[in-house]
Amino acid sequence: MCSEDRPGLVACRHEQAAAAQLLTRSSRRRRFWDLAPTAYCPMVGVCVPLPLLRRVAQKVMAGALPQDDYELHCLAIQECKVRTPLAERLQRELDERFAPALASAARCKDGAALAQWWQQRLLEGVGVPAAFWAVLTHGRCDAVLEERVLRDVHMLQHQAGAAERVDRARFAELQREHGVLVRELAAAQQRSTQALQQRAATIELQSVELVRLRAALITRDTALESLRAEVEELRRGVPDLPARRAQAQQIERQRLRIESLERRLAQALAAPARAAEDGPALAAADAPVVTPLPLAPKLPDKAVLCVGGRSGSVPVYRQLVERTGGQFLHHDGGEEDGSAQLESSLAAADLVICQTGCISHGAYWRVKDHCKRTGKQCVFVDKPSAAGLLRGLQEAAALLDPPAATAAREAAATVSVTTACPGA
Repeated sequence: MCSEDRPGLVACRHEQAAAAQLLTRSSRRRRFWDLAPTAYCPMVGVCVPLPLLRRVAQKVMAGALPQDDYELHCLAIQECKVRTPLAERLQRELDERFAPALASAARCKDGAALAQWWQQRLLEGVGVPAAFWAVLTHGRCDAVLEERVLRDVHMLQHQAGAAERVDRARFAELQREHGVLVRELAAAQQRSTQALQQRAATIELQSVELVRLRAALITRDTALESLRAEVEELRRGVPDLPARRAQAQQIERQRLRIESLERRLAQALAAPARAAEDGPALAAADAPVVTPLPLAPKLPDKAVLCVGGRSGSVPVYRQLVERTGGQFLHHDGGEEDGSAQLESSLAAADLVICQTGCISHGAYWRVKDHCKRTGKQCVFVDKPSAAGLLRGLQEAAALLDPPAATAAREAAATVSVTTACPGA
């Protein structure tokens, strides 16, 4: 606070304000040097920033200026109390800087409106220096309003000082927080750098492993192609290799069947002795299941291929086909036997009975396509059973020899077939 604004001069201030009231009766705007003596200190301190004040003073004042800001402030107050080059230059500078506020205040035609305009700007808290300059230089600003404005600015300066102290404390706290955050950021950046380095090392190892795996894959593909070429060359050298393999498999199945029949024959030869020892009840319990079937047709010297059916019923199928005088061939329909064996069996057969309920889709279409291409008779049976096979044989005999089929249908006799499988 300057020497002109000490509390001991309050009484003098009212006298000066009363004297200055005579100047406010006109609507002409007051100049800097027309203000009350107590208005210069707050006016220069609030409306004129120190950089602007020093720059203007260097231009219009001769001699060296005080280096201390307070001394420069006091010098400006003394210069502005009268019409001096510094006061005139500051008048022009402030009019240019606060032109919008001056235009807004000029619309106030009396002191009451001007006081209300000042209170509105003070409540908004925006543009207080401009409003301060516009009110004090307004032509309708009387001594009472001027004193009121000076009091408001004085208290506002106290509040600004307190707020500045709070801001400084807050700024110091923010500086400490900033230091902590900077250190944490540096640690996070270090961790991120280490993570990136580890990731780069991992990517490099994975790249090496990828190259190794690709080389192994190329080596494997090369060896596979070489083996395929060797296999193809061997196949071309032995054209009948699939047929030989199929024959070997068929021979093995025939050997197993012979062994099974021999065991069954031994059991059948030993059955009468056991029946005599165990009694009639046990003999009745061990009696075979007898299923009445129609009379089988005659298919002499015909190779009959049965595709599909239950594996336990194959001996019954064989017995039925051999009773017709034909040769029995069998293929399981893709469960265990391969497609090459199916082709060789189809080529050797004179007629085909396909039990569609127990074969794969591939075997079904192979049988159908082969019979269609070669013109062989093919009978499709839905349910795998001995009766279904016998009906298929009758249908096949009708297709091969219609009169024989008619005779077979007219026969009334039935035969009994002993079966070891309940599903036959």
